[in-house]
Amino acid sequence: MPQITRRSLAAASLAAFAAPRLANAQGAAFPTRPITMVIPFAPGGPTDIVGRLLAETMSREIGQPVVVENTTGAGGTLGAQRVATARPDGYTILLHHIGMGVIPTMYRRLAYDPVNSFEPLGLVTEVPMTIVGRKDIPAGNLTELIAYMKKQGDGFNLADAGIGSSSALCGALFANAIGVKPTVIPFRGTGPAMQEILGGRVDILCDQTTQTTEYIRGGQVKVFATPSRSRIATLPDLPTTAEAGLPGFEVTVWHGLYAPKGTPAPISTRLTQSLQAALRDPRIVQRFAEIGTTPVSQEDATPEAHRRFWTADIAKWKPIIETTNSYAD
Repeated sequence: MPQITRRSLAAASLAAFAAPRLANAQGAAFPTRPITMVIPFAPGGPTDIVGRLLAETMSREIGQPVVVENTTGAGGTLGAQRVATARPDGYTILLHHIGMGVIPTMYRRLAYDPVNSFEPLGLVTEVPMTIVGRKDIPAGNLTELIAYMKKQGDGFNLADAGIGSSSALCGALFANAIGVKPTVIPFRGTGPAMQEILGGRVDILCDQTTQTTEYIRGGQVKVFATPSRSRIATLPDLPTTAEAGLPGFEVTVWHGLYAPKGTPAPISTRLTQSLQAALRDPRIVQRFAEIGTTPVSQEDATPEAHRRFWTADIAKWKPIIETTNSYAD
């Protein structure tokens, strides 16, 4: 990521404050009241952590509170529907993750169009995943974990945040890659799932660094590998799955910001500008780094780049879901 100077930050801040107030269809300045950011997963989970950091930073830039609303259930589709059917005036937006790439195929009967109901505003971040387990699991590395899972069969349990969640996708792909069928225990978010890992009541969880880094550093969980192309800067001693003996298994979790379809272009543009300014803010850069991720580039925090990435991800997941018959309905 290019280094951000104080001078460039000051210029960007001045430009943002000097920008003319945008008007909506009724002629009122935007925004004149708080904006609701819907996060379709439980409080305390990894996507919630990213969303709250983003909402806090956007609030300072856009001049109105950006208030987080957790609308959970049905693999993130209930929160997405909440935004898809909201008034397209910029006051209700969605922060979602990789699930937006699988929902169009995985859910065949929805009350909204999972693609054409939204205006992409820009990508936010791409978060590495980690495979973690209860502290007393009898395995010291990924090879030993795989051997233990195969020995236990369905007596081994795998926690996730339910169908369509990033933890469920990662966990299912991991189990498929090593040829085992563990007992899957779904929770309403990976926050509750992590508590069960910490309590020693669940064996493993595949989750984002935004949630697991703190527990890994604190020695509260065992960590086996990251299914990323390269090692994580904040966890430099953690091997990739390829390095640990499982090549070809890679999963990272991207996040994007959306408005309802039909949101006026000037309002969508203002929201994208606020997103871009937030991702340049040194405070969010630092906080993202602390939880094992980085903001996307300014070029990727645009509707055009977001749309291309989203479309490609839908195409990537479609044959996988169809081949494995992994439908949610």
